[in-house]
Amino acid sequence: MSSINVSLPDGSRLSFDPGVDLTTVARAIGPGLAKAALAAEVDGQLVDLSHQIDGDVSVRFLTWRDADGQSVYRHSTAHVLAQAVQRLFPEAKVTIGPSLADGRFYYDFDVEKPFTPDDLTRIEDEMRRIIAEDQAFGRCEVSRDEARVMFEKLGEPYKLELLEAIPDDERVSVYGNTNDARERVWFDLCRGPHLPSTGRIGAVKLLTASGAYWRGDSANKMLQRIYGISFPDKKELAEWLRLREEAAKRDHRKLGRELDLVWFSDVAPACPFFFPKGALIYNKLTDLVRSLYRRFGYDEVITPQIMSVDLWKTSGHYDNYRENMYFVELDGQEYAVKPMNCPAHAIMFGSRHHSYRDLPVRYADFGRLHRYEASGVTAGLTRVRSFAQDDAHIFCRTDQIEDEVFAFIDMLMECYELFEFRDVRIDLSTRPEKAVGSAEVWADAEARLHQALQRRGVDYNVAEGEGAFYGPKIDFMVSDALNRRHQLGTCQLDFNLPERFDLTYINTADERERPVMVHRAVLGSIERFMGVLIEHCGGAFPAWLAPVQVKVVPIGERHLDYARGLTAELKSRGFRAEIDDSGERTSAKIGRAEAERVPYMLVCGDREVEAQAVAVRERGMRDRGSMPFVDFVEELSATAAFPPL
Repeated sequence: MSSINVSLPDGSRLSFDPGVDLTTVARAIGPGLAKAALAAEVDGQLVDLSHQIDGDVSVRFLTWRDADGQSVYRHSTAHVLAQAVQRLFPEAKVTIGPSLADGRFYYDFDVEKPFTPDDLTRIEDEMRRIIAEDQAFGRCEVSRDEARVMFEKLGEPYKLELLEAIPDDERVSVYGNTNDARERVWFDLCRGPHLPSTGRIGAVKLLTASGAYWRGDSANKMLQRIYGISFPDKKELAEWLRLREEAAKRDHRKLGRELDLVWFSDVAPACPFFFPKGALIYNKLTDLVRSLYRRFGYDEVITPQIMSVDLWKTSGHYDNYRENMYFVELDGQEYAVKPMNCPAHAIMFGSRHHSYRDLPVRYADFGRLHRYEASGVTAGLTRVRSFAQDDAHIFCRTDQIEDEVFAFIDMLMECYELFEFRDVRIDLSTRPEKAVGSAEVWADAEARLHQALQRRGVDYNVAEGEGAFYGPKIDFMVSDALNRRHQLGTCQLDFNLPERFDLTYINTADERERPVMVHRAVLGSIERFMGVLIEHCGGAFPAWLAPVQVKVVPIGERHLDYARGLTAELKSRGFRAEIDDSGERTSAKIGRAEAERVPYMLVCGDREVEAQAVAVRERGMRDRGSMPFVDFVEELSATAAFPPL
């Protein structure tokens, strides 16, 4: 019997007899891996550790450190949840139970009554019993007809509906949980993979229960969805719950109300109203990007809010994005409210003759955009229907791509550093299966993006086949103060719109040639960035961005004139200063200023009046003591300067 070869990510190879399972392979590599492995990837396909191999393969074992490993872990926990529910509520019908990108999992159930908090406690206890039983997850493949018989006997109508979408000749995977006596005690229709057993699950916590329509369609029955989280140990769970509690405190919707920044009304669903303080922050963010544009050679343009549908038909948005657009009829003709700026910039470029010497042309636009988002997915500032982007499009030659991308990354990193977004993950997405443009053009563009990233000296991941249909792209994800990832910036190459709009320039051979169009944004949506930033800093904006930079606090009535003079002086120098001239005690004034996240508080009493000084208190209860007012102004000029570049 000839042996088979197993290739590992580090380039090494191991030989085994055919039919070896992956658990045995993991043990051969080492006891540490055998203990840590949750599932595996064989030739790019996710499989259970019980999976047997009969030929030469490449294997990558998944542990808790891998995103796919965590997904398998949480999906397996969702199965334990479903089993626990049916133990306690035998009449419950099961539907689906995936893991989510944010680390949670859920399972949807058809039950007579909504789950109560007491129900969740009981279910959670039952889950722990199932985990303690260390039931094995076992996979078997059956025909669709065999699966139909299995789930008909169980009386599971939702599983039968899911089976209808599977082709007749396709094998169906079913996962059954078996006890110590090798008796199947519960099973589910599932693609998998799963953990070897329920005993591999460490700590679990059920979070909430809520209503959810079957398949997300309001025409279908309302189900009950239970959300949960699981971790290998209790410490990780406790830390996650702590961060979740902190996230609730930092929720931008909550802080937006408390800090008088932003408001939402049913008169304009998912469209924010910015109060003066919120508008100031919004405009400062825009001004910051404008200052970068001036340094990096962008020209700002203004484009119409409403444009003929013919434009959007030419661009392809009418056919592919119509359900997310708003339309109006004027003078018997149909117009669209713009959801993006790129087609307008394309026709602006095409309205002029260009030589190779003119390129690159960089158009920046802060025009308001409108996109229809379903009410179920809108969320405060992070998913709205009305917004603006720090949007820009670069029209350049192919040989200019590398330099343009390099400069963009410089701009982006400089900007993110200001907000203390230092952990930036970069993904390069390459040619998808469906793409416009020749393979040669794609290969050249991807090579130039690789070169730009390597030249910049940054680490990046390659997402094979994840590019946009019109060109490869680079996405930038940041980690906030709670270690949550947010995709903000993007840089995308586009071969499609220059073709659709017949854009050309005269090259060195005096011939017409297509430019490359680069879509890029640093902040992305200003609204979304502002929501992320509020939660990142907990509403405690840096001094240069804070709506109120200084709160002047007179101790008594006799100090009012002095305090008013200081406030006026600060304002005359361009600082955003307010006086708290209420009759409340000093401690109450300071407490209010802290609640408002004001960076500096200047307390004025007898000594300060006499010495022409201020008692400086920094946000966060740091008492600096007294200093001459002129010295404080000098310090403020440095910390609150704009732009802070």
